[in-house]
Amino acid sequence: MNTPKSNRPIWPWLAILVLLFFAIWWRSTHGGAPTAIIGQQSTALPGQTTADTQPLPPLSGRSHGGGDANAANAGLPPEARDTLRLIAQGGPFPYRQDGVVFGNREGHLPDHPYGYYHEYTVVTPGAPTRGTRRIITGGTPPEVWYYTDDHYRSFRRIGSAS
Repeated sequence: MNTPKSNRPIWPWLAILVLLFFAIWWRSTHGGAPTAIIGQQSTALPGQTTADTQPLPPLSGRSHGGGDANAANAGLPPEARDTLRLIAQGGPFPYRQDGVVFGNREGHLPDHPYGYYHEYTVVTPGAPTRGTRRIITGGTPPEVWYYTDDHYRSFRRIGSAS
């Protein structure tokens, strides 16, 4: 007795499999920030009150090249100030790479042992990836903060501990 073979095409299953592998690859190579954080219009984080959304207090100490921390922080985008707030709170951070060791391989920051610097993403609204903006902290707990908006080609010191 002959049993009829299924005439269902296999290509839909192959397409689903390819899409699944692409989604896994994309997430592993591009981070994967939650859309709610990227699309957020306000600088308020969930659970914050109006008082929490006021401008951050200036970082203590002097900025790179003299002056005070107020001047160093004045030109930061609002998302950088959000990242500073998250660092101060200890998270939660929107990207799993936030808080990892920054190796300073280019040597643009003062020389310190490996593990001294850590990097944090400054969200770029509308960017499909982590973008090019970061805050780099030095020390644990942080003693010094730097901002880059060109993916580590240049840094601006934005504060230091007293």
